[in-house]
Amino acid sequence: MKRLTLALAGLLVVAPLGAQSVARDSLLSHLAGRWVLRGPMARRTVVHDVTFRWVLGGEYMEMHEVSRERTPAGTPAYEAIVYLVHDPHSHEYGALWMDNTDYNAFLPAGQGRGVAAGDSIPFLFTYSPTDRFHTTFVYDRATDSWAWHMDNDDARGRRPFARVTLTRR
Repeated sequence: MKRLTLALAGLLVVAPLGAQSVARDSLLSHLAGRWVLRGPMARRTVVHDVTFRWVLGGEYMEMHEVSRERTPAGTPAYEAIVYLVHDPHSHEYGALWMDNTDYNAFLPAGQGRGVAAGDSIPFLFTYSPTDRFHTTFVYDRATDSWAWHMDNDDARGRRPFARVTLTRR
């Protein structure tokens, strides 16, 4: 009985550690930290502060993005909280995007999917059968920075929305 109790206790200690190490995707791990986002977005130059951190026992990477631009009321002109996850079995990445510009993020429009290609994580958000949004994070190992490309995609074709960079602060 004592051996069985010790064996079960050992499994309880090891199981969460194993689950956590599988969930912590190495590419997502390069996002962890504090960043400054800079560049053209929607035909304007923007600067946002972005923080990425592991949450829920290392299962998800949480992104919190806040624009430095303020509304007349003093609140951020743009703010988003995004949860990123990697499925080690399907190799698919998922994103749940919530921001202060659209309040139906729990509909499919707020959910993106993609499969990494090298050091790039492309997410596709489908708004309708003809309207989509592409957001792609591209890691540069030499500079430990990220390019972030965002494109509108509809009946008129795919058009750039933003070409920004993330550099560590």
